[in-house]
Amino acid sequence: MALRGPKVWLWRWRRNPLKRRADRVEAWVVLGVWTLTVVVGVLAGLSVSRSVEEGLARERVEWRPVEARLAEKAPGRAAENDDASRAEHVWAQARWAAADGSPHSGQVRVLAGSAAGTPITVWTDREGLQVTRPVTESQARVRAVLIGGAAGFLTAVLPLAAGRATRRHLERRRIDQWDAEWARFGPMWGRTTG
Repeated sequence: MALRGPKVWLWRWRRNPLKRRADRVEAWVVLGVWTLTVVVGVLAGLSVSRSVEEGLARERVEWRPVEARLAEKAPGRAAENDDASRAEHVWAQARWAAADGSPHSGQVRVLAGSAAGTPITVWTDREGLQVTRPVTESQARVRAVLIGGAAGFLTAVLPLAAGRATRRHLERRRIDQWDAEWARFGPMWGRTTG
């Protein structure tokens, strides 16, 4: 276990007669990498978050509920009691008309045993194609923050990895220089003057 002295803040920037050019370069690389990591991560996270929130807001504006009718009787048996929360839901074919009057059809979830012609609400886009219900503003905000945070974090990893590779390269060069210096001065230590 190596003994270390007290942690000194900004030790890379302190004056030291033993500090080499490689040490100064490494100090600037570390500063640049951390600055770039923070800036890139924050900018990427904010832009992705804004993009997600705008896309979800556009969906809330463009997607509309439409009344559809079951084209066939839903499979299964209808619930005998009035407890709709425990009733079985199944997929059944439904038909609806888009805003321009064009006919559309698709699979919808309905209560088992629902009769043909039963009205159902279906969400559609501008073309009348079936979509899911759009998220609320608060759900959109949470989703945007989560996706933006993940994108910011993953984007920030790139400069960190590049900085790590650069520091590894600098370390290899520094060790090679130490080996060369040791090869030159090491043999002198064994000699005695006399």
